[in-house]
Amino acid sequence: GGLGTGMGLDKAKSLLQVADGNSFLDLIAQQVAAMKKEYNTDLSFMLMNSFSTSKDTLEALGKYPELGTGSDLEFVQNKAPKVVAADMTPAAWPAEQGHEWCPPGHGDLYPALLGSGTLDRLLEKGF
Repeated sequence: GGLGTGMGLDKAKSLLQVADGNSFLDLIAQQVAAMKKEYNTDLSFMLMNSFSTSKDTLEALGKYPELGTGSDLEFVQNKAPKVVAADMTPAAWPAEQGHEWCPPGHGDLYPALLGSGTLDRLLEKGF
């Protein structure tokens, strides 16, 4: 987790423009919307975001209301403290305390689904 942050990005990698003014996220959203229309089904779409990408991602998806909103559209993975390699103590960044944390990455899928309550919500809906 945190690859984009490590690359110096200040937003989700999925928001980078890739084709004709569209971001990766636009292309995915457009694909899901097209499948919903073509197959006349209520195809569900959900993202696992990090604490660093949630706000920007939800703002970008605001132009696709047919995909859902809020907890129907995303759940946020956990965060883990960064540590100092030399002594494994928690890293301190007083000027920007958000940099003291990192997302644990894809390995956090199941703990985040469970801990966020998303798993229960999905099971209640029949998934």
